[in-house]
Amino acid sequence: MPRGSADGTQLSQICCHSPQTLLALESSHRQTREIRDPSTMFSQELWLENERKCAMVRKSKPGRKRQELLAIALGVKISSLVRRAALTHDNHFNYEKTHNFKVHTFRGPHWCEYCANFMWGLIAQGVRCSDCGLNVHKQCSKHVPNDCQPDLKRIKKVYCCDLTTLVKAHNTQRPMVVDICIREIEARGLKSEGIYRVSGFTEHIEDVKMAFDRDGEKADISANIYPDINIITGALKLYFRDLPIPVITYDTYSKFIEAAKISNADERLEAVHEVLMLLPPAHYETLRYLMIHLKKVTMNEKDNLMNAENLGIVFGPTLMRPPEDSTLTTLHDMRYQKLIVQILIENEDVLF
Repeated sequence: MPRGSADGTQLSQICCHSPQTLLALESSHRQTREIRDPSTMFSQELWLENERKCAMVRKSKPGRKRQELLAIALGVKISSLVRRAALTHDNHFNYEKTHNFKVHTFRGPHWCEYCANFMWGLIAQGVRCSDCGLNVHKQCSKHVPNDCQPDLKRIKKVYCCDLTTLVKAHNTQRPMVVDICIREIEARGLKSEGIYRVSGFTEHIEDVKMAFDRDGEKADISANIYPDINIITGALKLYFRDLPIPVITYDTYSKFIEAAKISNADERLEAVHEVLMLLPPAHYETLRYLMIHLKKVTMNEKDNLMNAENLGIVFGPTLMRPPEDSTLTTLHDMRYQKLIVQILIENEDVLF
């Protein structure tokens, strides 16, 4: 008998994980069972088509949803409604974030939101998270899980705000500044000569910064307001420079520098990839998205005269800074910072 003959087991394995797909898959499974039944008189072409779909499953990337892969194996085309139900949890980006606790004096009686015990004392009875408002004992703060969900009312600005805090507060995959600026740059600036190397007027860049801090995702940076694309690129670079923790974090800085010093190209690439895995998820995703964009910039090198090395010179000190504020260290590491960004751009399809 054909290996596709059905006993219903495969269908139940799918549906136990996603009940919403039960009705759609039952109907399609009956059709598939009929197709694979040797007693039916279907053409050889239909069998080959079914085999091709099975091959698609074997070649698919592991990140794709299990329900969709198995459905393809059964010859099922999932409807948009079922697909939305299967991917609902992807709409929320559950980046892990530590609480930003600060000593706080509470007025009136307060109870710890971790242990539920009373907070004794007249002053400095406990600590409060300045991002989400969680109130706990100082001792309890050491045991609170990294589940801070920042409150938008407490996020007073976009620039100079911790990257993970910003994306958690807005429930976005990346900072809105990065998405909006890159979208605008790719729409009208990829062929602009000296893109990212040429600076815009500082006053106008500050205006863009204030617009994001004031209006958030509703900030208008269109050509009608800012016809010079270098103002937008300048605002994007300023956002990265103003981050309290750089995109390439202080914790991973020295590891990236050591990786850049490796002489063998293959070993260096492998080392860079290993350090990338140490970045916080929100930082990793932001860096990945930026490198894809910068790769597009290099593809227009004939017009904009910007290759990966030139962009590395610009973005090296912008994306990574040494933990210690040392001018000597910064000057010494500049060539390695440039090399790291150059490697990330040239190999973005492999590294991310």
